[in-house]
Amino acid sequence: MNRFVIDNSVVMSWFFSDEASDYTRRVLESLADNAAFVPSIWPLEVANVLLVGQRRSRCTEAEAARFVTLLEALPIHVDGRTPEKALHEILQLGREHGLSSYDAAYLELAMREGIPLATQDRALLRAAGAAGVAIF
Repeated sequence: MNRFVIDNSVVMSWFFSDEASDYTRRVLESLADNAAFVPSIWPLEVANVLLVGQRRSRCTEAEAARFVTLLEALPIHVDGRTPEKALHEILQLGREHGLSSYDAAYLELAMREGIPLATQDRALLRAAGAAGVAIF
């Protein structure tokens, strides 16, 4: 079983089909044999995207609830060390690579664990390349 960090841009593409790609579908399929890791901000990011989606009539509350149930069944593990890294490593990575603190948290986790990063965010892809982090 391989491990990788998964960015919320990939996860939410499984819910909003207009954001899906062959890449994001392959990442989802890979969870049958692999484990994904996310920083502790991830549940809040998912919740925010679902709330905004509901407000913009992109989804219903029932659809969002079904998606959350599906997510909870996947091997996605929330890292508990994100808060202790926020004011030093994550802040510095954000500065160095022009990332938001949220995106820098995914990069920091991949760097700390020495595992690839699954993302379709362009800025995060560039930063991962510059930091020597493999793309899943």
